[in-house]
Amino acid sequence: NVAASREICSFDKSDFAMSTGEWPYTQSDMNRLDGTDDANFYAEPRFVTHIDDRAIGSLTEFYKEEFLKHASSSSSDSSIDVLDLCSSWISHFPEDIQLDRVVGIGMNAKELEANPRLTEYLCQDLNKDSNLPFEDESFDFICNVVSVDYLTSPLEIFQEMYRVLKPGGKSLVSFSNRCFATKAVAMWLQADDIDRLTIVASYYHYAADWKSIQALDILPPPLETPKRPGIAEIMKDPNAAFSWAATAAAVSKANNGDPMFVVKAIK
Repeated sequence: NVAASREICSFDKSDFAMSTGEWPYTQSDMNRLDGTDDANFYAEPRFVTHIDDRAIGSLTEFYKEEFLKHASSSSSDSSIDVLDLCSSWISHFPEDIQLDRVVGIGMNAKELEANPRLTEYLCQDLNKDSNLPFEDESFDFICNVVSVDYLTSPLEIFQEMYRVLKPGGKSLVSFSNRCFATKAVAMWLQADDIDRLTIVASYYHYAADWKSIQALDILPPPLETPKRPGIAEIMKDPNAAFSWAATAAAVSKANNGDPMFVVKAIK
């Protein structure tokens, strides 16, 4: 079980200071350095990726595993309906998995128009309007990639996420260590990776009564640095040293790239 080997921890009710339905955070926790209208910040499209290639690859592979598990466990309905919150021009879904309804909610129409995996989209500022315009139990999956740190009303949004998920549906909230610092909430900027996993898990816990909440590190194991060639080997083939140095540098860069975490909850 690949997912089990990546588990950092699972959460239960005793891990949190308050009960579901209560809320421990203050307005100062949710303040941002830039409190101006988000519509201005996201007015111009950004056709860039916000995590490196290894992190993207690990997220795509993780999605593939989750989608395949869903398809294999659905005895009658194997369709996969996905809500991509804080969506953009790319959703990192695996190309070889057939998805049915894929709805993107984001801030920039041009970015959403360019996303080939979306079957429909709408522009909505979730910090102004946290209501998701869908019927109860509409989606098998809800995804949110490197954007949970920008939510200023997470309780209401996570309550809505729970409402629109089908029973047994999964919410997959992923993040790395990069962000637009001026738009992230204050407590996120003050937290380390473990604290951030706990923050997201607490959003789930205080919003609704989930079956399970699990924190995962989805990056593959570190790559192994190749063995350095010996003097005799270099004398025989001078290019061996250059080849080793280039490979070792690439391995080091990959191993020191972006982390990638997911907090997964099942309804």
